[in-house]
Amino acid sequence: MDPRDAEAAYESEVLGRTTLPAAFEASAERNANRIAQRYKGGVYDRSIAPSVVPRAPDGDYADLSYAELRGIVRSLAAGFRDLGLDAGDRVGILANTRMEWAQCDLAVLAAGGVVTTVYTSSSERQVRYLLSDAGASGVVVENAESLRRVLAVEDDLDLDFVVVMDDVADGSDVAGALCDRDDVLSLADLHARGEAAFDEAAHESWLAARDPDDLASLVYTSGTTGRPKGVRLSHWNFKSNVDGCYRRFGPRRKRGDAPAIGPRATTLSFLPLAHVFERLAGHFLMFAAGSTVAYAESPDTLREDFRLVRPTVATSVPRVYEKLYDAIREQASESPAKERIFEWAVGVGRAYHEEPSPGPLLSAKHRLADRLVFSQVREALGGRIDFLISGGGSLSPELCALYHGMGVPVLEGYGLTETAPVVSANPPDAPKVGTIGPPLVDVEVAVDEAVVGDGVEAADGRVGELLVRGPNVTDGYWNRPEETAAAFVDEIPADGLRGVGSVADGSTADDSTEAARRSRDRSGRWFRTGDVVELRSDGYLEFRERAKQLVVLSTGKNVAPAPIEGSFAANPLVEQCMVLGDGRKFVSALLVPNVDAVREWAAREGIDLPDDPAALCRDERVRERIGREVDRVNESFEPHERIKRFRLLPEPFSEENGLLTPTMKVKRRHVLDRYADEVDVLYRGRTQENR
Repeated sequence: MDPRDAEAAYESEVLGRTTLPAAFEASAERNANRIAQRYKGGVYDRSIAPSVVPRAPDGDYADLSYAELRGIVRSLAAGFRDLGLDAGDRVGILANTRMEWAQCDLAVLAAGGVVTTVYTSSSERQVRYLLSDAGASGVVVENAESLRRVLAVEDDLDLDFVVVMDDVADGSDVAGALCDRDDVLSLADLHARGEAAFDEAAHESWLAARDPDDLASLVYTSGTTGRPKGVRLSHWNFKSNVDGCYRRFGPRRKRGDAPAIGPRATTLSFLPLAHVFERLAGHFLMFAAGSTVAYAESPDTLREDFRLVRPTVATSVPRVYEKLYDAIREQASESPAKERIFEWAVGVGRAYHEEPSPGPLLSAKHRLADRLVFSQVREALGGRIDFLISGGGSLSPELCALYHGMGVPVLEGYGLTETAPVVSANPPDAPKVGTIGPPLVDVEVAVDEAVVGDGVEAADGRVGELLVRGPNVTDGYWNRPEETAAAFVDEIPADGLRGVGSVADGSTADDSTEAARRSRDRSGRWFRTGDVVELRSDGYLEFRERAKQLVVLSTGKNVAPAPIEGSFAANPLVEQCMVLGDGRKFVSALLVPNVDAVREWAAREGIDLPDDPAALCRDERVRERIGREVDRVNESFEPHERIKRFRLLPEPFSEENGLLTPTMKVKRRHVLDRYADEVDVLYRGRTQENR
């Protein structure tokens, strides 16, 4: 049976139309004695430890069972209600990814509230906008610093309460707020208040009063294309997406006994829960499945946390997998001999994965490579990884294939905030490197070919803007009727649209499968994703580029930057790449060199480089060396897609300098503004290759 047909036919008590808090209660009942959360000591001054939860040992983890987590959620929900929270009221959460974020999220939803998200990197101005735009009546903050940001703008807000997760140190400039104001309280105080007020009948009535179509959350976009918009997501938007992901990744019978997300799975959660990807994949899905969620709680200790938690699955964005590979390669380059072994193993791993029937010689080489290199990589990730899930951007096919060859499968998927978020993902039992998988059950896709022109061709299907319809799709943006109207089409456009994909088997909507019948019975508008994809004949999707980020040369040729930029992902000398050329005659690029790797190369060659990174980027020897890497990448692309000129930048794109979003997407407009002079140099005067 085709995996997608098996998904459509799969039945489980996890599945079904309900609200998020009702789904959590049912899972907690089924999995009462299983571990729900693992939290680390020595990271936070938790106000709920040790009065509510045991204090975790410094540098190690402590556990909460589903029964214990349910008790905390119920008390916090009663506490929110006691503070005056009514059904439909919005509550912001401003904190890093940690166990209390999850507890407060589930508690607000159980109390009938709506959670609105705020990134921890948000400035006072952004905090004011995100809370005021949502009309938040309360906010949960992490610590004294985030409390300070909220109190600085509270005159512009209409807050009934502020809850602080951590203890606030005596003597800090905000400590008095906890002592002198009854509308500012610690999470421990909220829990005590709710524990005293909790009534089971009242709690059940709050759950019963909510409908799956009620608003559950406002998730604000990260602002790569303008001011953040609040995406309205209902309980059913999220829960239907949980169901679709559980059908794909859950413990149904799979080909080759493929691994699954179920009660025995453990994940390490480290992406922002304020972003919809982690909120669904590392939170709602895991708790519905009865899995264990451990919180890394500090990016500085991620490698240690993998070793301590020993997860079976984790979700992340391509940039993290690229940096992980860089760290592995750096460790392997401690000596020329180790570096040669690593490079040999990399070649074997890719060849082994790409060969459908490896012969005895290649299999023997792979076993040796596994013993010398790959087993160490798996051990560094805890030794139990079944698969990793990648979303939020494109991972280079070469790097993805290498991970598969190392025995650490990375399953790419695709989604948006507006689709809660997963549209498609590679099945564990039928992954295809270079694709973002087929659509989930009950998700319909189509492509509008009218948005692309010359230079973007399909190898095995049709290329165009991806349109999506399904129960996971938002009904629009908060207080943005004009932008909502622009994001949807009621009917499939007659011109340019091809390839309406069914949910079960990738064929057309005229198919007679049960999943296709369900699709035809459902009405709804098509959401325009703004992303260009190829809908292949096998039903799998390949991501090409954001429609707004397609580079349209002055010659009329279209160029997709993502494949070119992704070709540098595993390059030892180039840290980051951003392709340019819109409205110009040729393609150029801004490149961020891997300074450490460049210095290692120079030392081997006996080249003395300047200490200053800016001077290093101007060094002609460095430019010539990286130029050879650009030439190598160019060989894989058509003449009009090749990089003709590049400039080296001394500073990486990061969230701290405002050039990356919290989910590690490049803010292209900000980069262009900051490096306008560099861009001007690229297109001034005579074109010279790699200059």
